[in-house]
Amino acid sequence: MDRISLGNEEFEGRNNAYILADEERDELALVDTGIATDAVRADLREGLAERGYEFADVDDIVLTHFHVDHAGLAGEIQRESDATVYVHEADAPLVEQDPDAVAAVEEQRLELLEQWGVPDDARDELLSFLEMGKSVEGEPAETTPIEDGTVLDVGGRTLETLHAPGHAAGLCCFEIGGGPETRGGGDAADGTEAFVGDAVLPVYTPNVGGADFRVDRPLERYAETLERILDRDYDRVWPGHRDPIDEPTDRVQTILEHHRERTENVLDVLEEHGPADAWTVSAHLFGDLEGIHIVHGPGEAYAHLDHLRQEGVVTFDEGRYALRDSATDRESIGEFVA
Repeated sequence: MDRISLGNEEFEGRNNAYILADEERDELALVDTGIATDAVRADLREGLAERGYEFADVDDIVLTHFHVDHAGLAGEIQRESDATVYVHEADAPLVEQDPDAVAAVEEQRLELLEQWGVPDDARDELLSFLEMGKSVEGEPAETTPIEDGTVLDVGGRTLETLHAPGHAAGLCCFEIGGGPETRGGGDAADGTEAFVGDAVLPVYTPNVGGADFRVDRPLERYAETLERILDRDYDRVWPGHRDPIDEPTDRVQTILEHHRERTENVLDVLEEHGPADAWTVSAHLFGDLEGIHIVHGPGEAYAHLDHLRQEGVVTFDEGRYALRDSATDRESIGEFVA
């Protein structure tokens, strides 16, 4: 798979932009574009130039989700090339930078930061960080919304859309097939690999709870996504960050086990320290936080706490979570997550 490695100082390591090219049909597509900084823009332009392309040659852009480190340059490339930008319908308004959609997210963020018990100084630091981050959002793009099951013919390949919410409401994986003429089994490699964006990462576990405030029951949604990827039994997957994952089944099982262990850790905090808000639980789990982690930490704690509340294991009152009188059966903790 042809990929360009792009700089990324804040998130889960260097981003990937994947190139799909069909020289016979003169078709060029990108899967994700990177963040809209001068350094990443230069990385992408240089990577394309080494292959004989420029922004103006891009016919299609397929976005795994709306986060700026994946979608930031989509609008700029579209302006130069008139490329079609595909993204899940849940994320399309944010890629288009629709004012109402952006305002709704910002309002929900403030509500959750208060609910999670984030102190004023940490909240102000986070909001200042996010305000500076607006400079790397890039230009808005006109999008073509897609949904689960949509099949795209781009760059000489077919990509089947698998909606994969959890980390983001509109996150999608794309199962890689051959060209349109091979759909239905003509290519022996069809369906054995996929672009997975941030659904599965090779080093970090993708943040749930703080990465997209719009996701309802984020831990449950994410666990369902992982189970769906397991069912596909891919030979290899191509993540949004770092290197390809050659044993995706093992990696997905590791991530699921990580969340089972984290659920136990959350329960340990409540047992040892008593009722607490998400910020306090986060402090016990992760220590001091700065930058984007001011929201990722309590967001992750919230995802687990809210899941336990939905399952009747903890109660929630006036911003604080507490264990119910009936103790949790640790032998069945995995049932809460998978």
